[in-house]
Amino acid sequence: MGPFVKRQRVQSAIAGVICASASVFALSSPATADPNSVNPIPVLNGTHGVPVLHGRSQAVAQATGLLSANRTQDANVLGTDLGIMWDNGNGQVLTAFGDTAGLGLPNLLVGSLWSWRSNVLFRSGDRNLGDGMTFDSTPRDIVGQSKELVPSPKIPFVEISRIPTAGVAADGMQYMSMMSVKSWGDPGRWDTNYSSLVFSTDNGENWIEATETRRPPVGGNLNFQMGAFVKSGGYVYQYGTPPGRGGLVYLARVREPQMRDLRAYEYWDGGKWVRENPDVAAPVTFGGVGEISVQYNDYLGQYLMLTTDNRNSVVMRRASNPAGPWSPPEVLVDGNELPTMYGAYMHPWSSGPDLYFLTTVHSNYNVLLMHTSLG
Repeated sequence: MGPFVKRQRVQSAIAGVICASASVFALSSPATADPNSVNPIPVLNGTHGVPVLHGRSQAVAQATGLLSANRTQDANVLGTDLGIMWDNGNGQVLTAFGDTAGLGLPNLLVGSLWSWRSNVLFRSGDRNLGDGMTFDSTPRDIVGQSKELVPSPKIPFVEISRIPTAGVAADGMQYMSMMSVKSWGDPGRWDTNYSSLVFSTDNGENWIEATETRRPPVGGNLNFQMGAFVKSGGYVYQYGTPPGRGGLVYLARVREPQMRDLRAYEYWDGGKWVRENPDVAAPVTFGGVGEISVQYNDYLGQYLMLTTDNRNSVVMRRASNPAGPWSPPEVLVDGNELPTMYGAYMHPWSSGPDLYFLTTVHSNYNVLLMHTSLG
């Protein structure tokens, strides 16, 4: 259990929210884009503990929410999604979550009865993942809840949310790539204003946007609205996808000290690296993907890419080099076994044949720690 301080205000209000929610919230549809139509209250959303799966992967524990040993409700995180993980270079894993439901003033403008934060972060030093992932701390705001790291106005068709999509420790700082969501669309579809980097010099407590890194959703920059980071040989490799699910994966790289200089980025055109021109980037995978994570795996001696496919199954691809060629997808979690699942983010401290990753179940709007064997 994470050492969160219990907050009686949150605990006493939960019962009232449960009663008020029963007649309002319905089960959400699979992989819907709009996160506001969710119900993170167990039983009322149909959740009855950690699911039992019979395929290649198993659910280890719920990482967030009222059914989690982390008691994230003590930081007013009743429901959240994603779970982008990276090693901070100093003995911790930082985990950034996306749109987060809590108690408080509702965001009626965007159709949500929950108090809404666009992005939150938790820290973990837990290396024994076989029984779950324990969180140690979270940046908090003045009332003690897990704070929104990069504020978002949440105005429809201006900026409805600011969502983290990737994280990395580079050049002595923490970086996240974030997308400014303009509007939610049909399931799996949304429009962005831009993507950009934000950075922290105090282990994720406070974040500053590097506005000079904004990529508008036009031309080649459209293909870098979401993505993943990998460090190798002094470079940070940035895998990019268009906003939403079902797009292809593109690749750029930059020297660590130059991450905030878009002119220093090189783009893989399918045969060579081309500087400063995202329009030349060629797809490195074929077949549509959802949110992605990429890591080098010491046990296999290969790079791994996790994502979801058009059946909402978690799939894995392998490659010997960052640019590929990437193998055909292998199913880790079948979408029929875990409906409304999306996102698949690898834990950077996975070791040996044990691969751990986080995935979101939208029907209860919380995140599960998963395990699969690579042996």
